[in-house]
Amino acid sequence: MIFAAGLGTRLRPLTDTMPKALVPVLGKPLLLWQIEKLQQAGITDIIINIHHLGEQIRQYLQANNNFGCNILLSDESDRLLETGGGLKKAARLIGTDEPLLALNVDVLSNIDIRSLIDSHRSDALATLVVSPRQTQRYLLFDKQNRLKGWTNISTGEYKPREVQEALSSETEKGELTKLAFSGMHIISPALFLLMDKEPDVFPIMDLYLSLCQRLPIRAYIPVDYRMMDIGKIGELDKAEEFAKTLI
Repeated sequence: MIFAAGLGTRLRPLTDTMPKALVPVLGKPLLLWQIEKLQQAGITDIIINIHHLGEQIRQYLQANNNFGCNILLSDESDRLLETGGGLKKAARLIGTDEPLLALNVDVLSNIDIRSLIDSHRSDALATLVVSPRQTQRYLLFDKQNRLKGWTNISTGEYKPREVQEALSSETEKGELTKLAFSGMHIISPALFLLMDKEPDVFPIMDLYLSLCQRLPIRAYIPVDYRMMDIGKIGELDKAEEFAKTLI
């Protein structure tokens, strides 16, 4: 699944007239970068959620015969459902018999998707692509690469809140590793069943953090990983230079 429903406010004024997914990098829309990445991994059954100017995405795909893929659109035109709600709605369209790979449309990387898929363990509710890159918000993993919590190092906030003291203490002792989420994850069918109890609108990370103390959610740390989140209009030149390294 490609998350493409965001408003793309940080890419204005481009996104005043086009959805973030169609913003070009090296002349190629971000959406096509992701479709081609999935095709290279042998994935051609794709679902894309749409919201802001979503009809443009629909028309773009139709004009290009879905690039030879079997593509379904999960229409969130009425309201944005956030990542968790978007996954929950998508599951109703495609079923939950197999694990689902989800990625953000605005993250370019050199990840080997097949290696990620091969790393996903059947006992894990999800496998999260993470890296040690510098940021302010981190996921916390134990020595078995199981998710234990989240922290914002600029505010000192921890989640889950009830284990804040324990997480802080373990982190200081080096028992937990701080890793940054890269916007790509594999979701097991068992997790979709747990989503039934969630509201229609919720962030998937909140669900992960509510479950991680008792159920396994694991880290995948790619080797020699390079990625870029195309988040701001002023970063498009950098994005083009980065994209050249992926060709």
